Amino acid sequence: MAQLDGLKNQELQKSLGLLDSTTIVMGSMIGSGVFIVAADISRQVSSPGLMLMTWVVTALLTLIAALSYGELAAAMPQAGGQYVYLREAYGPLFGFLYGWTLFLVIQTGTIAAVAVAFAKFAGVFFPWIAASNVVVSLGRLQVNTQQLTGIAVLVLLSWVNGQGVRLGAMVQNVFTIAKTGALLALVGLGLTLGRNSEAVSLNFGEGFWGDASWSWTTIRIVGVAMVGALFSSDAWNNVTFTAGETKNAKRNLPLSLALGVGIVSVLYLACNYVYLQVLPIDAIKTAPEDRVATAVAMGILGPGAVQMMAAAIMVSTFGCMNGMIMAGARVYYAMALDGLFFKQVARVHPDRRTPQVSLAVQCAWACLLTLSGSYSDLLDYVIFAVLLFYILTIAGIFRLRATRPLMERPYRAIGYPVLPALYIVLAGLIEVLLLLYKPSYTWPGLMIVLLGIPVYYMWRRKGVQA
Repeated sequence: MAQLDGLKNQELQKSLGLLDSTTIVMGSMIGSGVFIVAADISRQVSSPGLMLMTWVVTALLTLIAALSYGELAAAMPQAGGQYVYLREAYGPLFGFLYGWTLFLVIQTGTIAAVAVAFAKFAGVFFPWIAASNVVVSLGRLQVNTQQLTGIAVLVLLSWVNGQGVRLGAMVQNVFTIAKTGALLALVGLGLTLGRNSEAVSLNFGEGFWGDASWSWTTIRIVGVAMVGALFSSDAWNNVTFTAGETKNAKRNLPLSLALGVGIVSVLYLACNYVYLQVLPIDAIKTAPEDRVATAVAMGILGPGAVQMMAAAIMVSTFGCMNGMIMAGARVYYAMALDGLFFKQVARVHPDRRTPQVSLAVQCAWACLLTLSGSYSDLLDYVIFAVLLFYILTIAGIFRLRATRPLMERPYRAIGYPVLPALYIVLAGLIEVLLLLYKPSYTWPGLMIVLLGIPVYYMWRRKGVQA
């Protein structure tokens, strides 16, 4: 323990301002999802009205969660964010289970998937970057140029973030502003030049609600369809991981959560409204390779839009990767300080004040997931676990108000107790629907979480130090 105490003296550098924190929220949320998931959502709900409702409910849930997290972020502005909140509300086991799932699947799996998405769209400009271009073949293990490109970008961004938090924040600011501009341009062009009278008539006429009967069946369909929208809106909580490096965190973290989630939610709603202005719902359902945004851009600007959208998605995924790489490493760093991860992961570079070992470990595991090709399956499995931890964290607000009423709370959750309770009820309903109607996706995710319990007790018993 003496060695760990020595590591606790290695503090991270507080240098992130409100703009940096807000771009971490926005940049981590906006990846490739908003450009493609509308196709799958529309196939499930089958009507423009229910498609938009899916995004509206997702936006409301995400904003309520972000406003609720603001209380915890202001009260406990420490590196690790949500890991710390769960640890303080329920004990170290719950914090470990979150960190375990984050490292094993949630953060690293998302990073791997986004890295491959970046490489896939890079293939539009460089055809040799393709899943079919295999460069190494060892039995079942086949490594292609698409995977190698994704890994190269992943390694590059891990190195960049290891050079100092200011450099990582600068990259985040530039790419978040660029991709926000790209989404605004898509919305602006769609509203001014892309309005398709046929699509508007079909989507916003008598067929707006389709065959929706406002029954349990409709609730079930929307609840299950929200998986794609929720995943596209996820990772906003990443900014809490960087609390140890945020200036005036008690003010800036709650404010960045509200601003970032609010702006992205409005952008997502506007994008999906534009999709329905330009394309009939049937065309959205059958968009080639689910690339709805590309199909919309082609409808507005013609074939040249393919390259434009590919470039926009590359910018978007690059910024998303950077934010998630920066933030995720802070959780494992916090776990290591608590003796719940390899002690070397708590080491901070003496000059750059960055958790370089944590960045390297995260990078290595994400690269392995990229090579395995299993990340997409893993991500399907973990949306249940992601929602479960959100529910537990927001329930932690109630628990901490009861058990630690004297805790300093510079910001208190807006709408407490009604809005946090509403989130718990609605997210809990979605969890039940997923368990009932998508068991092949939910039970594996739950098992990944539960497997962390014996690992936690083994770790505590053996006192792993290396």
